[in-house]
Amino acid sequence: MKVNIKYFASIREALGQGSELFDTQARTLGGLRDELIARGGAYAHSLARERAVRVALNQVMSQESAELSENSEVAFFPPVTGG
Repeated sequence: MKVNIKYFASIREALGQGSELFDTQARTLGGLRDELIARGGAYAHSLARERAVRVALNQVMSQESAELSENSEVAFFPPVTGG
């Protein structure tokens, strides 16, 4: 299925792109993240499991167990800090 992925802040900078249309076999957000990590390079580094990464599904903060559907919008971003 196709999903629209958006990348924000340091993840966007590392990948050199703010969004992409991605054809995935994953059924959940966690599975999608694993597929992206498997691409290697900047994807593996930016989305690595040991890194704190937040994810939203259709503009709602979600757990990685959330299920994807055709044309879902997924956003990955690092935690936001303020002061």
